[in-house]
Amino acid sequence: MTAAALAPTAARSSSSNQASRIERVVSPGGVEAWLVRQTHLPIVALAFAMGGGSAQDPQDRPGLANMLTAMLDEGAGERDAEAFSRAMEERAIQLSFSATRDHLSGSMRMLSEHRMQAFALLKDALTQPRFDPAPMERIRQSLLSTLRRRTTTPGAMTGDAFWQIGFAGHPYARQTIGTLEGVAAITRDDLLAMHRKLVSRAGLKVAVVGDIEPGELAAVLDDVFGGLPAQSGAGPVPAAALAGLGQRQIIPIDVPQATISFGMPGLLREDDDFVTAFVVNHVLGGGSFSSRLYQEVREKRGLAYSVSSSLLALDRAGLVTGGTSTRNDRAGESLSVIEGELKRMGEAGPDAAELDQAKRYLIGSWALRFETSTQIAANLIRIQLDGYGPDYLDRRNGLIEAVTLADAKRVAARLFGDAKLLVIVAGKPEGL
Repeated sequence: MTAAALAPTAARSSSSNQASRIERVVSPGGVEAWLVRQTHLPIVALAFAMGGGSAQDPQDRPGLANMLTAMLDEGAGERDAEAFSRAMEERAIQLSFSATRDHLSGSMRMLSEHRMQAFALLKDALTQPRFDPAPMERIRQSLLSTLRRRTTTPGAMTGDAFWQIGFAGHPYARQTIGTLEGVAAITRDDLLAMHRKLVSRAGLKVAVVGDIEPGELAAVLDDVFGGLPAQSGAGPVPAAALAGLGQRQIIPIDVPQATISFGMPGLLREDDDFVTAFVVNHVLGGGSFSSRLYQEVREKRGLAYSVSSSLLALDRAGLVTGGTSTRNDRAGESLSVIEGELKRMGEAGPDAAELDQAKRYLIGSWALRFETSTQIAANLIRIQLDGYGPDYLDRRNGLIEAVTLADAKRVAARLFGDAKLLVIVAGKPEGL
């Protein structure tokens, strides 16, 4: 079975049975994973996610979850950072961890002959991280350097301001990477406390792709994850609605181009209209060369090199976000065109030709997201986090194909009918 064979390339019913390629493996201890067996290459890829990300950062320690994930492979168990790195390099094991606002996740890829050594390293990283002083300071200085660069990078400046204004007073307002003050203040005790708080089996999702038997995987799941606490220490995150609509904030910076970030309320992933909204947004700004924003902003007027919009579905908030960069003297015109296209979409929705083109692209490009074992594992985690079962692989393209013109117009009106934006601009924009 090739990787791409997992994903349908056209709208199909469940009778196509793509979901049968996924084996649900449940360990004796109750840890579940989705397994896609591939024996044509001697490779195993694993991905996982668990509930609780940077939204769980203490108010005075923004960036703590992110620093925790940066430290998990910097020494664990009996191995210090150098020995841990050498153990991975000697066997070409790839291991990484990351945090988003809602989740802590990790991924691993290795030759199947080294899978047991790789799983042992993963277990140590999750259960016995060392947080030694020397690598901790190295990671801290790297993060501080990145944060300093962000204070003069227009895209980072607009993004940070967007979240701070749009979610003021909510955990989502804090950037995952943190702040200079927050990262500088993090102690080893903070990392230990955050590890106890977040690393657990609560909400755990696991996907494995490659040359491994279900029975062996079941034993691995208990060995790697079974010893983690059953319950998370993460607290509830309240529902959030984007604030600051109708506001425009300018961040003065002496650069030749103005960077524009904008956003408005969107939909949660479980909303019945989400798939239709996904198709509508593709017409608006998600379709690259074919999108309305690209055609109106770049092709017709030459205002920017690129412009786009996207749906962002967090656990507790839904957004439509977008952005572009343009000459300072054309910033006002660019934003006016963007706002005009949002208004036009809200009033009339897409036309039949646009809808058909969007559906054909979204259906046809689906398989491209499943080209490698790492991509397959990551997408299976995303499907689980979105609350779907393996049958989503059969149903996804059919859901897109089923979107009618009436659906698209109704959802376009719902999303963009009152197109008030929160707009952040970094540069020396004119016309605003």
